Amino acid sequence: MKYDLAVIGGGPAGMMAAGRAGERGLNVVLIEKNTTLGNKLLITGKGRCNITNKRDDLKGMIGKFGENGKFLFSSFYRFGPDEVIDFFEKRGVRTKTERGGRVFPLSDRARDVLDVLIGYLRESKVEIMTGRRVWKIVREENKIRGIILDNRQEITATRYLICTGGKSYPLTGSTGDGYQWLKEMRHTVTRLSPSLVPIVVRGKFIKELEGLSLKNVRISLYHNGREIGTEFGEALFTSNGLSGPIILDLSRKIIDQPGKIRLKIDFKPALSSAELDKRIQSDFQKANNKKFKNSLDRLLPRKLIPVIINLSGIDSDKKINLVTRKEREELVHLLKEFTLEVVGLAGYDKAIVTAGGVNLREVDPQTMKSKRVDNLYLAGEILDLDGPTGGYNLQACLSTGYLAGDNAGKI
Repeated sequence: MKYDLAVIGGGPAGMMAAGRAGERGLNVVLIEKNTTLGNKLLITGKGRCNITNKRDDLKGMIGKFGENGKFLFSSFYRFGPDEVIDFFEKRGVRTKTERGGRVFPLSDRARDVLDVLIGYLRESKVEIMTGRRVWKIVREENKIRGIILDNRQEITATRYLICTGGKSYPLTGSTGDGYQWLKEMRHTVTRLSPSLVPIVVRGKFIKELEGLSLKNVRISLYHNGREIGTEFGEALFTSNGLSGPIILDLSRKIIDQPGKIRLKIDFKPALSSAELDKRIQSDFQKANNKKFKNSLDRLLPRKLIPVIINLSGIDSDKKINLVTRKEREELVHLLKEFTLEVVGLAGYDKAIVTAGGVNLREVDPQTMKSKRVDNLYLAGEILDLDGPTGGYNLQACLSTGYLAGDNAGKI
């Protein structure tokens, strides 16, 4: 079976690439080892699918990917946030922009996004093979000669595209198969690590806080006593640490950081320490005859109060009018710098993306063509690109996929 383009990987990058190449008139086959396409896409944004971000201009958006972001200039310029939104809206998926520039389908249904991409494949007459695992990629010198599937069927094409994703959420099929294939084809794969992932911390009381949602807090990350990142927004205590949008973004900075790492939570970032002290004094005056343990309900979530009382060292049964200034200052310090020791990161099964991947120096950013294999293209999460939460990573998949399919079509 001979095709113009064989695409391995049925995620957003693969579907977009295959659809675009087919739209340009190529005979395209899309090979996916799962029985359905876009499994991981369906769980993005908690099932709502954050397709892109409109907060920044193109340069600002690219900057969110760090040093490697400059690789994305060509793909974002060719198929950026405006083009992504237009692509889906023209096909019936209206969108809305929420806090932080996050763009979602108006329906809040990831399924609608996936249905559009599958529809695009059908429009473009792409042949879809699901439930087919690639067993072997056959190479001849620096060209791919063919693909052998697990049922021993051989697929041959003029050009090939690998977009098998990373290692995050392996239950969706992202098991990192492509990395080994590419290593065998002389590509360099940089160190891999789970990214946008919950942070594991030390502390016997953490289990007591499981499920506690924090809003409008500031959390700062310290490495050997030096602040290396800070985020404002929402977080959530888990059974062994913290998760939530700002924690996931901070997790990117923990990779490759040996040494002591700590998180400091400011539960009241809108108030200075002096202002918070005045607020506490005011609350104490209103509860003058109460015990300390019954005086914090206006200041803190109920679940947090026993932990704060214990860590403050103040006797829980102490009358408010007997709490000393020094004890009050300790309470203020605790609420402004609630410090947690970081043990590490949760695994790939909890990670949204994979940090690391194919070395970008080995891929042409203007075409997504491999510099090591003559008839090979690469796109999506398999590349050494990872951005923050908020639609950036899906935008990168769609952009690099579109550019790869567009250029593969220029045969």
